[in-house]
Amino acid sequence: MAINRKILFFVTEDWYFVSHRLHIARTLKENGFEVILLTRVHKHKKIIENQGIRVIPIDLKRESRNLFQEIKTIFKVAGVYKKEKPYLVHHVAAKPILYGSIAARAANICLYVNAFAGLGFVFSQKNNFLSIIIQSIFIQAYRFIFHSRSAYAIFQNPEDKALFESLRIVKKNRSILIRGSGVNIAKYRFVKEPEGQVNILLGARMIWDKGIGELIQAVRILREQQVDFHVILAGIPDPANPNSVNEQTLKKWHAQGIIEWVGYQKDMSHVLSRIHIATLPSYREGVPKFLIEAAACGRPIVTTDVPGCREIVHHNKNGILIPVRNSLALANSLLKLIKDSELREKMGACGRAMVIKSFSEKIVAQKTLTFYKTIWNKKIWE
Repeated sequence: MAINRKILFFVTEDWYFVSHRLHIARTLKENGFEVILLTRVHKHKKIIENQGIRVIPIDLKRESRNLFQEIKTIFKVAGVYKKEKPYLVHHVAAKPILYGSIAARAANICLYVNAFAGLGFVFSQKNNFLSIIIQSIFIQAYRFIFHSRSAYAIFQNPEDKALFESLRIVKKNRSILIRGSGVNIAKYRFVKEPEGQVNILLGARMIWDKGIGELIQAVRILREQQVDFHVILAGIPDPANPNSVNEQTLKKWHAQGIIEWVGYQKDMSHVLSRIHIATLPSYREGVPKFLIEAAACGRPIVTTDVPGCREIVHHNKNGILIPVRNSLALANSLLKLIKDSELREKMGACGRAMVIKSFSEKIVAQKTLTFYKTIWNKKIWE
């Protein structure tokens, strides 16, 4: 009997697969696996298909709250799994993890891997009554989908892994830590910082949980001190997220000269070559790709001392860690780097070395491949 070497990825958006998982899929193909992608198609289908990966479109709306539509989507996913019969499916992010795992159990998939790129807004909110209720619902749902010998998990930072283990969602021997999705170190090269005014960049989805409000307040603090600098926000709002910053607010800040909002940027390596400092005062992350890219380009970083961010930033080595939701600490740390070009250069060089050692795409892809082979062999001998 021929060995089934078919792997199916289920990801919300095709552009996200290209930016965060395509290099893994490419490595799998180089090692003799057939790779299929189930995703919502926008403009990246040709790019993916040119890599020899078959794309199956699905209309998955992250913002949908229509129960009938969501159940219908689960049945569609299960139908794809039953038709394609992959040996392993790889789910990325909340809806694919929840819906895909239910579908995988219904379709009797041998192995399914749930990859958490952070735990999302559900686990980053303050502990009010509503957030506790929502967290409880998600915890029970996650316990259900992991209550299977076919289910495994990939976490990007040790805190997320430890949390899910302490909540009795995932067993220690059924999960692995792979820090981030990696970065192309040939594309994101070390570049000397430009001359002139200091530019500070935040690159992310425009949601409040990224610390955008704290950054705006820090800018105002420094402007009162008449500090000369410029702040750029690169990214677009995420209407599917309840904490999205609306476009009108971003345009207002831009018009007032508080920041420059440049929207989505296709080539972040070019943007990073024009700036001096990267910042992401986020409330919680997996391991943010933006910070890995910034470090790869030799840019010092100011970020929060929270899960995910402290994986890529070591305090006073390649950047500065500050308390979460603290605009004054953010302002003071940015000011320290604005005034000290030698410190920026030293931290930037350290960050580049860290990325080469631990965060390259090649390292992440190889770790994922090794994990697949391990659980694959374990399943065969069960």
